[in-house]
Amino acid sequence: MISHQDFEKLKQQTLKHFWGYDTFRDSQEEIINSIVSGKDALALLPTGGGKSLCYQLPALILEGTCLVISPLLALMKDQVYQMKMLGIEAEYLSSELDEFDAEVIFNRCKDGLTKLLYVSPERLTNRLFLQHLEEIQISFIAVDEAHCISEWGQDFRPSYQHIKAFRNHLEKIPCLALTATATPKVLDEIVLKVNLKNPLIFQKSFRRNNLKIIADKISDKYERVRNLLKYNDSSGIIYVRTRKEAEELTAFLHRNQITNVDFFHAGIPVREKNAKQSLWLQSNNQVLISTNAFGMGIDKDNVRFIIHFSPAASIENYYQEIGRAGRDGADSYAFLFWNEQELKNFDQILINQIPSKSEFQNIVTYLYSTFQIADNDLPENVFQLYIQKIQKFTKVSLAKIRNVLNFLHHQEIIYYNAQNSLSSLELKIKPEEIDLLAKKDSYFIELLLRNLSGLTTHKIMFSEKSFSTKIGSDIHLVKERLRELQNQGYLDYIDGALSSVKFLKHRDQRAIEGKYWNLFAQIQKNKIQKWEEMKFFVQDRDFCKMKLILSYFGEKNVKNCGQCSVCEQQKETVFGRDVSKEILELLKKSPANVEEISIKLNYFAKDNILENLIHLLDSGKVKMLNFRTYAFNHD
Repeated sequence: MISHQDFEKLKQQTLKHFWGYDTFRDSQEEIINSIVSGKDALALLPTGGGKSLCYQLPALILEGTCLVISPLLALMKDQVYQMKMLGIEAEYLSSELDEFDAEVIFNRCKDGLTKLLYVSPERLTNRLFLQHLEEIQISFIAVDEAHCISEWGQDFRPSYQHIKAFRNHLEKIPCLALTATATPKVLDEIVLKVNLKNPLIFQKSFRRNNLKIIADKISDKYERVRNLLKYNDSSGIIYVRTRKEAEELTAFLHRNQITNVDFFHAGIPVREKNAKQSLWLQSNNQVLISTNAFGMGIDKDNVRFIIHFSPAASIENYYQEIGRAGRDGADSYAFLFWNEQELKNFDQILINQIPSKSEFQNIVTYLYSTFQIADNDLPENVFQLYIQKIQKFTKVSLAKIRNVLNFLHHQEIIYYNAQNSLSSLELKIKPEEIDLLAKKDSYFIELLLRNLSGLTTHKIMFSEKSFSTKIGSDIHLVKERLRELQNQGYLDYIDGALSSVKFLKHRDQRAIEGKYWNLFAQIQKNKIQKWEEMKFFVQDRDFCKMKLILSYFGEKNVKNCGQCSVCEQQKETVFGRDVSKEILELLKKSPANVEEISIKLNYFAKDNILENLIHLLDSGKVKMLNFRTYAFNHD
């Protein structure tokens, strides 16, 4: 048994060696101690509070493998990538991996080499996984994004309900549940449904004293961003709603000689994504313009600002995204741009995504019927999905169809893959039967077998681009030949560039018309309520922005932050501020426009600056050089 003194030393050495830190943050050390001592714990740490380190470090100290339950494949991949970059043995299991790769991972865990194994909650009921687990020494279980277990939360995942029964198979193994966003009601539900025994609860306030929230009602957002970035020499993230918006804003800024910006979204190839992310992580002044696909699991201390080009869908999402700024404790900014017309547009977009009961039933029924799945049937195949065919048959908008498909995916009724991924291929005939085929078919299958290892024995994941380059052929011809061979029943082929679907539950027409519709309708209602709460947060000019966030998460007796756009406005009203004098001092140094003055006055409200400029123009202290630029009048 290691002595207390040696344990303390080992903790500090591990922290320094792998993460480069000299000290722990906030309650990190207490959480680690609770796990190492074999106790259950629940940690509510806001984004940027260093949640991941709370289970990654004890996983290195303890014998065996830490099992991390995580809801998103993208998050798992990102965490494993980060761990490997630090030199830590970590792996993830997913349906993307073929049987051979999964077997290699299991063997590394059995040999005690892999310290962290990331799995989705769905895998906890997989028979093969449970069999392998019997031969793996599990050090402890970490449940990441634990709020997904709550039916009251916006990210409810039914498969998180499996954790309680799963823990009964692994008695006496401690469990750490972690979340960044949970109300008191959700915390109670986590304790109950994860089956935490007398857990130590670590809860940190959501208050961020170094974060200044500035809500800006504005029509010309492009110009506002240009002026903000013109004087920027620090790292930041600009969140936009769509991929198109990310690319267009980047192009606009490049045209205006602002080159330290790039776009990032889920549609970018993995290699390009990693390159953009690495550049941003290593740079001190790179800015990424991204959809909310960026930021999960990212650990960068010196992000100085977050700009929301449009409001987020909920206060939870908004708080999580602004929490990526100022993790080093230095002063940082969260800008929120909005206007009345945009809010009305978003209201309409949200309403247009919600199908009626009959539309919902038509979409789900067509999905099963098009693949000839009868009531109570559950096929094992993965099917290529053409959304346009659903639209043509049901006469329902694509937005409504995607909303229903995403609902079915999150409820684990289907596995819906809408992202670009590797394609899959499985041989449906015996190798000795190949010679009996037509010459052109047998020749092409032989080409596949020679270039794609493992195809003779199991389903494999592969890239058509790499394969076509190897054989010196066109990728479109390769795909065409694969589809022909599939139609002849010689192989199963799923094109990773297109959407695909796998059915996870038996067809149940009664559930489609009853239980599933009721749950879908409730989720849509919650979504609208979250948006209404976010709209109030955006538009309100009476209450401190940080106070609104803290009250939303159930914190009591909250004081104003004293630095958000509302608090600054109230301070000026009560105590007064000689803004005219500050403007004159700036203009004595050099001419400037309203945007530039606003930035140099610590992002002071432009309406107030304009009022003061009109007064200064009238008094002759300031003159205009052109229709936008003001200068000190030396006459």
